[in-house]
Amino acid sequence: MNAGIISLVLAYVLSQFYRAFLAVMAPELEASIGATPADLALASGVWFLVFACMQIPIGELLDRIGPRLTSSVMFAMGGAGGAVVFAMASVPWHISVAMGLIGFGCAPVLMASYYIFARSYLPAVFATLAGVTLGIGNLGNIGSSLPMSMAVETFGWRGTMWVLASVTLLVAVAAFLFVRDPEKVDGSGSGSVLDLLKMPVIWPILAIMTVNYVPAAGLRGLWAGPYLNEVFAASAASIGLVTLVMSVAMAAGNFIFGPLDRLIASRKAIVLGGNVCGVISIGLLILFAGNSIAVSAMLLAMIGLSAGTFVVIIAHAKTFFPEHLMGRGVTLLNLFGIGGVGVFQSLSGRVYNEAAIRLEPVAAHQVLFGFFGCALLLGCIVYAFSRDGRNEG
Repeated sequence: MNAGIISLVLAYVLSQFYRAFLAVMAPELEASIGATPADLALASGVWFLVFACMQIPIGELLDRIGPRLTSSVMFAMGGAGGAVVFAMASVPWHISVAMGLIGFGCAPVLMASYYIFARSYLPAVFATLAGVTLGIGNLGNIGSSLPMSMAVETFGWRGTMWVLASVTLLVAVAAFLFVRDPEKVDGSGSGSVLDLLKMPVIWPILAIMTVNYVPAAGLRGLWAGPYLNEVFAASAASIGLVTLVMSVAMAAGNFIFGPLDRLIASRKAIVLGGNVCGVISIGLLILFAGNSIAVSAMLLAMIGLSAGTFVVIIAHAKTFFPEHLMGRGVTLLNLFGIGGVGVFQSLSGRVYNEAAIRLEPVAAHQVLFGFFGCALLLGCIVYAFSRDGRNEG
């Protein structure tokens, strides 16, 4: 962990924070500028969609100019700039604009780390390094739960966003100063994402990648707050505590599944097993949606834990990528992973609104959970037909 990697990991901590902090801020934003849960679902979806759309050009930039300039410049312009727009928001659509800018800024930071890991370290340790990075990055998830609710109560949401803008800019400067680009490989400027998409072997992997993170990101990043508030009349502090538990579980999943890749040769078994557990957890959440906050917190944590298979999915697909297309390969995966969240997050607001018109709060949220669960189940079915990817040793 040199200074460059540390700066990228810190940027990823902030990336995780930004994708999840709306759940805790929802009551304050509604009271201050009239932002409803549906408005925030749209804003959250914009973050993920912009993040996803940037993955293809970012892959080109990583292979052609390297991770240092790609990550630092975009993080400064989009991340810090978007936080400033958020701090100045006065109507709900300003939040969507701010989240789009922040999504643009956060888009390269994780893939810049993965690009360095894939190009500069042994293949056998890729999933472990990637998992550790994701695990540490989930400190941002943790920070966006109870600590964020305390900061908002103490300094107000605008004051908190101004501080975040300053911290984001400092981390971007550190990445510019300390990140070191790997050496170029022959043919690094040739080829395209289309060459990767012509490989049928990665299609089932892209299917599971599209939905793997959807339930955890959707529930942790937005719907946990409205669900707990509407079903259990939970306070901001209680919502912060439950989302903190889920965040810790998501971090633990990365630390578990990443190193597990070095113990179990079959990556397909790891990924499929973890995601089937996620489907089962969602089914139980639907069944016990109105039981108690404690039961819901436990099941939300299990859903978050299962999302840790994300890094093993990347390691699985990476075994089939040509070396000179590594940057475009990992960002293509991230495009499907984050793009899936963006699409489903945007649709989730409509799904919930339609259900809420006809049903009581518990039943409306059960419909929402079923929406996420069906997506994950379908991804597991398609992925079951993939060719196994084994640890390269």
